[in-house]
Amino acid sequence: MTPFSGISGIPGIPTSDSGRRRLATLVCGALAAGGLTAAGVTALEPRAASASSHREAPLVSGTPQYDNTDLYAFVSPDRPDTTTLVANWIPFEEPAGGPNFFTFAEDAQYDLHVDNDGDALGDLLFRYTFTTHTKNDKSFLYNTGTVTSLDDPDLNITQTYDIELIKLHGGKESSRTTIAHDVPVAPSNVGKASMPDYGALRDQAVHELDDGTKTFAGQADDPFFLDLRVFDLLYGGNLSEVGNDTLKGYNVNSIALQVPTDMIVESAEQPVVGIWSTTRRENTQGEFTQVSRLGNPLVNEVVNPLKDKDTFNASTPADDAQFLQNVTNPELPKLIEAIYDIKAPAEPRDDLVDVFLKGVPDLNQPPHVTPSEQLRLNTSVEPAADPKRLGVLDGDNAGFPNGRRLTDDVIDAALQVVEGELVGAANDLGDAVDANDKEFGAAFPYVANPTEGSRGPLADGTGGGNDVRNQLGDALRPAGSGDTTLIAASAGAGAVGILLIGGAVAWWRRMRGRAY
Repeated sequence: MTPFSGISGIPGIPTSDSGRRRLATLVCGALAAGGLTAAGVTALEPRAASASSHREAPLVSGTPQYDNTDLYAFVSPDRPDTTTLVANWIPFEEPAGGPNFFTFAEDAQYDLHVDNDGDALGDLLFRYTFTTHTKNDKSFLYNTGTVTSLDDPDLNITQTYDIELIKLHGGKESSRTTIAHDVPVAPSNVGKASMPDYGALRDQAVHELDDGTKTFAGQADDPFFLDLRVFDLLYGGNLSEVGNDTLKGYNVNSIALQVPTDMIVESAEQPVVGIWSTTRRENTQGEFTQVSRLGNPLVNEVVNPLKDKDTFNASTPADDAQFLQNVTNPELPKLIEAIYDIKAPAEPRDDLVDVFLKGVPDLNQPPHVTPSEQLRLNTSVEPAADPKRLGVLDGDNAGFPNGRRLTDDVIDAALQVVEGELVGAANDLGDAVDANDKEFGAAFPYVANPTEGSRGPLADGTGGGNDVRNQLGDALRPAGSGDTTLIAASAGAGAVGILLIGGAVAWWRRMRGRAY
């Protein structure tokens, strides 16, 4: 009997609707189940590549512009003849983190890889490279007025990007074509005063090519939902810290690409593709070196030990046999057993290798597969009319681990598999965070708009048309505060201040040119 059999025609997995008890034992679990880079039993030559998640490896955690956070791949629900890839970078973006808001790195190559024959070597590569433009370097501001369009003169810092389609044979480049040039990036969401209609800016950043391919790059709400406090000894050692979406309110930089499915598959008879993303950074010699890599969620963060994390980020799927021990003998189940007395499944964990490093038999496992860490998607499976958050575990074959949709609860699904769901140890483990805090879009690029930087309570006495500008002589205080902060000591002092400010602004404009 094969793993995952019994769900919608795949024998082996129980489909009962038993209530899911919230034993929130670990974000880390997702990693082990998420399909670590291991696999294969043959010796492999090392090459260059990389992988990552939220601050998962020592080297890349200090350079967030190059740090992959999550990867998604799914058949587009509103355009089922296309496949959508979403890759995110820069973890834990604080929305109000100005004046230097969040840009893609100019000395990086952001790559989306496709393996369409299961040999652990890339066959197609979509490469995004970015350029930054500054209108007025005499201002400290990201925007110098209200921004209503991507070409607004008041948007002081902008970015554009090119996309190259690189075709490979046997892992070697065979052709290279620029398929998009000088496409504008959606800016960071500074706030409501600066960008009163951010949705319009987002829409302007969606670009369509002649063949129907769509692309987007810009800031978005971090779509990953989970309780990341697992690192405090598995939720405090007593499940006292559960159910909090740690990433709520944080943003990421997203790259989304929607392509005709027949462009990326080997053939209609072989519709399974493997996807991973990488970041390559330019060194002082002008050469690019891979510093981050990501396929399945949380692999490098939880499955790989400290000694392997940077190595994994600089490796390719073809190198993954070197990490096999991390999958067959994972650390996480032993920790859960030690802390919560839930017996760890017997090792070696061949069930994890079979499902997560090869793909689910009769679902998303390509013929003659070379085991490796990739997010595998069967593009012939139609989108679900009613997606189930646990994907394949709940009978929804269009979900994780058959690709990954934005709504898939990969933490719960992966944790249950790590704890032995496929080897007879039925369980309903999870982290008590079942959905994202923001609703996803129904059309490309699907990710939710980023949280704006100017959120928060207004000062007492303000709101509507009654704002600070008509209260310069009044005492203002933050909402709910008992303390009063004086804006001016007296009306006279306030008038003098206004005159001084006006004179300074007039002088600045004469001497420096218009900055606001």
